Amino acid sequence: MSAAPFVWQKHIRQDVQSMHAYAVQDAQGMVKLDAMENPYRLPEHLQAALAQRLGALALNRYPGERIGHLRRELALYAHMPAGFDIMLGNGSDELISLLTMACDVPGASLLAPVPGFVMYAICAQLQGVKFHGVPLQADFELDEQAMLAAIAEHRPSLVYLAYPNNPTGTLWNAQVIERIVQAQGEQGGLVVMDEAYQPFASATYMDSIEQHGHVLLMRTLSKFGLAGVRLGYMMGPKALIAEIDKVRPPYNVSVLNCECALFALEHAQIFAQQAQEICAEREKLIQALVQIPGIQVFPSQANMILVRMPHATSAFEGMKMRGVLVKNVSKMHPLLDNCLRLTVGTAQENKQMLAALKESL
Repeated sequence: MSAAPFVWQKHIRQDVQSMHAYAVQDAQGMVKLDAMENPYRLPEHLQAALAQRLGALALNRYPGERIGHLRRELALYAHMPAGFDIMLGNGSDELISLLTMACDVPGASLLAPVPGFVMYAICAQLQGVKFHGVPLQADFELDEQAMLAAIAEHRPSLVYLAYPNNPTGTLWNAQVIERIVQAQGEQGGLVVMDEAYQPFASATYMDSIEQHGHVLLMRTLSKFGLAGVRLGYMMGPKALIAEIDKVRPPYNVSVLNCECALFALEHAQIFAQQAQEICAEREKLIQALVQIPGIQVFPSQANMILVRMPHATSAFEGMKMRGVLVKNVSKMHPLLDNCLRLTVGTAQENKQMLAALKESL
């Protein structure tokens, strides 16, 4: 008698089965402008130096004291204030997941403006924590009154503020940010300032972080130029970081990740120059986009530009057919109807993107 077929569905949570996996588009053979990556590779002489350095690593050993060295170097690079500490993650995604786990007390909830970075809500759902999304205004600025009302009503354990925001590129008003931070602190909750796009922004919350004992500041080396290395870091008061760090898996950052990051920090000026070039290309691209009839261009302080146009999905498919891959965010949130997110690339990549967009409208 044959065995009954194995029914795996009964072992997987129903809400997980109902979810959509995080989609990564196939970019083979494409001009890849969909994921806010730094378009510049390491100069050849640095490629050779890094290869030699990685080849000498003791890959047979778990990560050791070099992790502590990286934490110190990142603290110096970020100008972390005294009395604060730093925690490393396998990208910001892992830090968001660990934060959600650490804050999962009975009745906990998380809150963030929407549309925003999708991993805030995804990590909350996977951890079984309630997520409250507060819609932005039509121009993608914070709705201050709605945010303050939501904080008063839901008393969230944690509020995420992406500064600048993804996918809109918005660097929100500093005074509004401060009032939201104060309101969240007064009700006893934490705030995470997510500065993933800080290399391209004209402001940072680092200058204000010492004023608050309930604020964490999170950054990543992905936009710095090391998206393939997967390294995020989070800074905050020592006692607070020490508690969150307890849920971090041991050895979550590999010796390869660590050494690549240390190498990059030793050559930080090269990456800073790349960021300046990206910002210059962003402004050129904005000026070119506003000349195209029918396209609405939103201000950006990141390495991406959000645009709205009639029939955005058709334009997205047309660009893809012409070998240029961008991000269609039209279905992410009603406020993003008919919107595409364009990553800022090299001058040549941007030229190709503009040509493909014009031909696809």
